[in-house]
Amino acid sequence: MFDIDKWQEIFSTIRKNKLRTFLTGFSVAWGIIMLVILLGSGYGLENGVRKEFEGDAVNYISINPGMTSKPYKGIKPGTFINFTNEDRDILAAINGVTGSSARTRIFGNTVLSYKNEYGTYDIFAVHPEYSQVESLYLINGRYLNKTDIEQCRKVVSMGKTVADALFKNGEDPLGKYIKVNDIPFKVVGVFTDPGGDRDMSRIYIPITAAQKVFNRGNYINNVCIVLDGATTELSRKVEQKTREVLSAKHQFDPEDQRALFIFNTITEYEKFMQLFASIRIFIWVIGIMTIIAGIVGVSNIMMIVVKERTKEIGVRKALGATPWSIISLILQESVLITGVAGYTGLVIGVVLLEVVGNAIKGVDYFANPEINMNVALLATFILIVAGMFAGFVPARKAAAVKPVEALRDE
Repeated sequence: MFDIDKWQEIFSTIRKNKLRTFLTGFSVAWGIIMLVILLGSGYGLENGVRKEFEGDAVNYISINPGMTSKPYKGIKPGTFINFTNEDRDILAAINGVTGSSARTRIFGNTVLSYKNEYGTYDIFAVHPEYSQVESLYLINGRYLNKTDIEQCRKVVSMGKTVADALFKNGEDPLGKYIKVNDIPFKVVGVFTDPGGDRDMSRIYIPITAAQKVFNRGNYINNVCIVLDGATTELSRKVEQKTREVLSAKHQFDPEDQRALFIFNTITEYEKFMQLFASIRIFIWVIGIMTIIAGIVGVSNIMMIVVKERTKEIGVRKALGATPWSIISLILQESVLITGVAGYTGLVIGVVLLEVVGNAIKGVDYFANPEINMNVALLATFILIVAGMFAGFVPARKAAAVKPVEALRDE
C-alpha cells in the first residue's frame, strides 16, 4: 500500500488523464455534496419547526367552543356553545390532566399606560397554570399565583417587550401600577418567551379579576389542559373524554366536530416528527443513489484504465508481477480518487450549508441547517470503501489477464 513506485505510477496515470480523472472525481464529490446539502436542509426544516414550537408547550390540549351542526336530544343545530368557569373545573378532573387554565382575551380598548408612555398590547386573562402552556421564563418577579385568583387581585405579569416600552431608562417595573383599560394593575413580574416579540407583547392578568373588572361574568373563551408526560395514546383518550363530558353538560352530540374545536399539541408534534423522519429517510435514499451513481462511474473508468493498460499489465506479469500487485495498483488508484473527491465534496457541502444558514437567518420554519459530522464522516468512509469495491471488479479482470494474450492485444 505504501510502495513509492506504485504511487508514482498512479500519479503519473492521473496526470496523463486529467480530464477523465476530474470528471470521475466530480461525480463522486457531487454525490457527497448533494447528500450533505439534503441532510442539512432536512435538519434545517426540523430545527425551524422545533423553534416554532418553542414558544408553546407540546403537552397540552386547547379546547374552544363552537356551534352545533347536528340536532341532539331535541336541540336544533346552530346552537352556540359558551364556556364558563365550571367547564374548566370539569376538564381539570379528567384522569391524566395535570393542570388546566381558562384563557380569555380582552378585546376592545387594549391600551396600556404608565405615566406618559402608552401602547396597545394583547391582554389575556388566565389561571397560573397557563405558564405551563406558554414557555415563559421569568426574568424579574413572579407569574400569577393561586392567591391572585382567589382574591381577585388586580396584578399583571408582562412580557419584556411591554416592560421595555412602558418603563424607560431602566426603571424597575416591579411594584409599579400600570393602567389596563384605565384601570390600575400592579406589576408583579416580567417574562421572556422563546416565541419572540409576538408572545412578549402580551400581559397576563388573573381570570377572576378580569371577569369582575371587565364585566365578563363567569364566561371564558377557551380552556387549556396540560398533560405532563402524556403519550399520544393517552392524549387521544383525554381528547375523547373531553368531548364526552362537555357534550353531557352542554347537550350536544359528542361526534359533532363543530361543537368543539380541539387542538392537541401532542399529536400535532408527533405528526411533524414522523414527517421529518420520513423526509430524512427519503433524503438518505436520494443521497445514497447519487453516491452509487458516482461509484459506478468510478468503476467504469477503472475498467477503461484496465483496457488501456492491458499490454502494460501483460508485460508486468511476464516479468513476474503477482496478481495481488496488479489488484492493489488498481485499488489504490480507485481509493485515491474516491477518497479525495469524497472529502472535497464533504468540505464544499459543509461550507455551502454555513453560507446558506447565515443568509437565511430569521426565516420561519427553517433554521440552522446542519449535518452531524459523525454522519458525514461515516458517509465519506463508506464512500471510500465503496471506491475499493468499485475498483475491485476491474482489478480482478486485470489480474486475470494472461501475459501472452495481453501482449497480442492491439
